[in-house]
Amino acid sequence: MNEIQQLCDEAAGTNKVLQGNIAFAVGCVRAGIHAADGYPGTPSTEAIDKGLSQAQDRITVGWSVNEAVAVSVGVGHAMAGRDCVVTMKIPGLYQACDAFTSVSCYMQPKGALIYYIASDFTPSSTQHVIDPRYLFKSCFVPVFEPRTHQEMHEAAGLAADISRTHRTPVVILAGGLLCHSEGLVKLAEQHTRPLAEVGPLALQHALPGMARISYDTVMAERMPGLVRMVEESPLNIHYKGAGRRGVITCGATTLLMREYKERFDPDLDILSVAFTNPLPMERIRAFRESIKGEVSVIEDGYRFMQEACLAAGLDVSGKDSLSHLTEWTPERIAAFLGREIKAGTPAPSVPRPPMICAGCPYRLAALHLGKLRKRGDIEAIFGDIGCNTLIKGLNALDVNLCMGASEAMRMGYVLSKPEAAARCVSIIGDGTECHSGMDATRNTVFRQVPGLKIVLDNEWIAMTGGQPSPSSPCNLAGQTNVFRLDEALKSQGAHVIAADAYDKAEIEARVEEGLKLAAEGRFAILIIRGTCIRKVPASAYGQKLAVDKELCRKCGRCHICPGIEASEDGTPRWNNLCSGCVSRTPACLQMCPFKALSVAGSNTEATGETVTLPHAPEAIGVPPADSFRRPPRLSLAIRGVGGQGNLFFGKVLAQMAFLAGYDDRNILKGETHGMAQMGGPVISTFGCGEVFSPALVPGTANVLIAMEKAEVLRPGFLDLLEPGGTVLMADTRILPHGLKPEAYPSDEAIAAQLEGYRVVSVDVLSIALGLGDPKGRCANVVMLGVLSTLPPFYVVPEAVWLQALKGISRKPSLWDINHAAFMAGRGMQKD
Repeated sequence: MNEIQQLCDEAAGTNKVLQGNIAFAVGCVRAGIHAADGYPGTPSTEAIDKGLSQAQDRITVGWSVNEAVAVSVGVGHAMAGRDCVVTMKIPGLYQACDAFTSVSCYMQPKGALIYYIASDFTPSSTQHVIDPRYLFKSCFVPVFEPRTHQEMHEAAGLAADISRTHRTPVVILAGGLLCHSEGLVKLAEQHTRPLAEVGPLALQHALPGMARISYDTVMAERMPGLVRMVEESPLNIHYKGAGRRGVITCGATTLLMREYKERFDPDLDILSVAFTNPLPMERIRAFRESIKGEVSVIEDGYRFMQEACLAAGLDVSGKDSLSHLTEWTPERIAAFLGREIKAGTPAPSVPRPPMICAGCPYRLAALHLGKLRKRGDIEAIFGDIGCNTLIKGLNALDVNLCMGASEAMRMGYVLSKPEAAARCVSIIGDGTECHSGMDATRNTVFRQVPGLKIVLDNEWIAMTGGQPSPSSPCNLAGQTNVFRLDEALKSQGAHVIAADAYDKAEIEARVEEGLKLAAEGRFAILIIRGTCIRKVPASAYGQKLAVDKELCRKCGRCHICPGIEASEDGTPRWNNLCSGCVSRTPACLQMCPFKALSVAGSNTEATGETVTLPHAPEAIGVPPADSFRRPPRLSLAIRGVGGQGNLFFGKVLAQMAFLAGYDDRNILKGETHGMAQMGGPVISTFGCGEVFSPALVPGTANVLIAMEKAEVLRPGFLDLLEPGGTVLMADTRILPHGLKPEAYPSDEAIAAQLEGYRVVSVDVLSIALGLGDPKGRCANVVMLGVLSTLPPFYVVPEAVWLQALKGISRKPSLWDINHAAFMAGRGMQKD
């Protein structure tokens, strides 16, 4: 039985620390939801990918080729009497809009139809920040915005009941802050839901006559019932103050407001509404009338609630109509409400745009296209959404728009500039081609427009973590896929050619062939194949390289990815990020015109070294939580670079807090996901005890941790530290690809910015490598060991830390190295 199945079966009332998406997924199963469908999209992906996919014995679940199809699959489940959840991010909602709007007014009885839509108003990994609540209002569907991880857990059951009772689809609009943070959840009761009675299928259609009847029924029955429901709902919460000033809020912003009230203004009144469509306007009016002074509306997105209040004649303040603000943070709330938070002196930070992974199969193709673009052979490269978006950092992409749009844009460009047919290309990933890109392929063939389309085929939907699509070896259920991408494209009428993603010469020849065909008035598709490096066996990562210093000219042509850098003598060296191109022909080797690079063998063959670690203890005597005096609150923030293990770090901290007894109050952990995993800057936060929000208020973190030393300079990071707190910094430098070494801050410059702070600097990467970890992945565990010796975290007994670490380290070999790393960290401070 896997972890998700255990969570589905454990006794109701059991406390757990769960990520928001996982809390929702487990809640779906415990509420008796029958089915789930969707398409991956950060920050919603984990609900199916890491959650419901692990409970396929209890719920019918799968990924569809796109969101519009997923919605229609969900409608089919509902028409069979099943309750179904459909997951997506906000851009996916708009892709599904035809199906979403068409079914919105269906009023015949059927199973529940629930949309789990994750917002990203920062944005972290989304191409726009459009507020969807105006669409929801126009479709007359109720919208529930969870405010805590507990409400995320209970949302599916609540939505299913509303959907059946009021014969309506229901939107759960989940804020990205909740989706990707972890919090304390009390497991809900388990339910088995009977199948719904279903009205005649002949009456469930969108023909004009039925559409008129459905709309009128919505106005006469559904909306009055929903208005009564939201007005009477006990989920609308008034956090009492002195009645002098008030705030109206909703969703995850409620957490920030509660943190603000606790830290700065106990007299503030807060009304948090659970449903943002329809809004409980009478409840809001009563709140406004109960407050003597100013009442403000604080909400993410645009001004949906604020405009509704103003239209109802209520005197409220909020964002200006031209405000740039789409997502509130603790410091923005404090500034808006007139509370000044002292900020430190801004320091220049290292630009760290997200990049494709070291060893990514896209790299050689991107480098060649960038070269053609640089010398003027190509004038425009039209990109798409996904990992291919990141090749912009290699000068291999000009513009992108939305899922599947690259070829359609190229076609329009060529229709207006026929002479450019052989001077521009479109690029798309295989998953996105299956999502909606094939429509544009068919359109180009249909319109007979010449050109070259490149499909970068890594077999998976890689940007969101490697979910399956029709071009993958199998689907979510493990069934072998019978779809063949090349055959499907040939069947459209295109001329299809192929190249190996790790064969530089073949890529260059096939691109030249495709552009020649375009010049001759033909449409060609080049499929460049290479499996995503995150989906190959671990054994493929053992390949090492060597340089012949006699042949090396120190020209730097091999410095093409984050896994290779110049050594002190100017020759290349491979760092812990190098994947060895997962045992394929290394890209850097092919870039050297002097044949100075070669494959040196596997890890042990290359180094001739092995490290034998002692076995970690099987049993740990953990003292009871009431045997030591806990601080009322622990909090920290961690900055690093995507791939350094911040997620693992946070998981151990959450388990430590649980074992230390903080589950009687609160435990919260926040993460930045999305493109940060591709080498961008990432921040994680942790708090337990007297905490409300995973987003820390400046001046409240006990410790700041920088896993990469220049990341300590990231704007706003040092401002989070409380007076007298500690900066714990790894002596690790990760030079962003393309950044000249002299542009990276010197140690002296970093030290100057940290003057006046208590700083502990540790070379955790060297310690990790010395323990026999060739990738240095246990460096974060070394840092955990150091943290456990610093105030106020040193109050927690060593055994509690070790048990938390052991609980996360599932395999004996992983427990051995993590135990050694943790103890090495603790020993550094003792020394």
